[in-house]
Amino acid sequence: MSVLGRALRNRVTAAGAAIVVVLFAVAVLAPVLAPYDPNAIDSHHVLDNPSWSHLLGTDQLGRDVFTRMMYGSRISLLVGFVAAGIACGVGALLGAVSGYFGSVVDVCIMRLVDVMLCFPSFFLILAVIAYLDASIWNIMIVIGVTSWMGVCRLVRAEFLSLKSRDFMTAAEALGVRPWRIILRHGLPNAMAPVFVSFILGVAGAILTESALSFLGIGVQPPQASWGNMLTDGKSTIEVAWWLSVYPGCAILITVLGYNLLGEGLRDVLDPRLRNR
Repeated sequence: MSVLGRALRNRVTAAGAAIVVVLFAVAVLAPVLAPYDPNAIDSHHVLDNPSWSHLLGTDQLGRDVFTRMMYGSRISLLVGFVAAGIACGVGALLGAVSGYFGSVVDVCIMRLVDVMLCFPSFFLILAVIAYLDASIWNIMIVIGVTSWMGVCRLVRAEFLSLKSRDFMTAAEALGVRPWRIILRHGLPNAMAPVFVSFILGVAGAILTESALSFLGIGVQPPQASWGNMLTDGKSTIEVAWWLSVYPGCAILITVLGYNLLGEGLRDVLDPRLRNR
């Protein structure tokens, strides 16, 4: 049975995939589905309760919360995918080099990983962001370059196993250059754990971006993100609960969906867990 077939038969994977597909559809179709402009101010409908005209109510400026949440999903998914992509790219390359060459190269890269892991990731991101403009691109890059260590260790472990395989030994015997062996023969056979790490990394990056935006150093208003929507709602939570509850639920469901998908794919792709 194909990987796709096994994935669809796995309830955990199917549930996560369904959530992710719905989120993608909402993000892509936001300009079509959104009933209002996300930044349109309406002083006549300030802090309106959820109703048929405003499904999730309005905020302190009369902006439609439902519309802003749909546009906020685009920011969250963009940050999640780009940041996770950077982390997996850096981690996979360094892990491949470390595992293949070994010796001094392996020691240097692994000590770099140990040093990076000594610092709490979130506070390291805060320190870097403090010296940069709080733009969405800077946030994606910073999250990505501070989150590659786990992927690096996974790929290194895969290469330590792969470099003793016959196809790797044959390529070396034929005089194939090391970088070609790494990129052409090694990495394609080590991509299963990287793919799972990427899916789980998207969830982590979305959480980090939401936390940064909540603290006011992430995505800046008036651009909508779930994190800064939570910030807007914390001062009025007693009279306008929907400003905090709905963005919080969106973050919860999104992170849950990617975690379910990642865990399910890990079970499907790993033969040791497939029949567990």
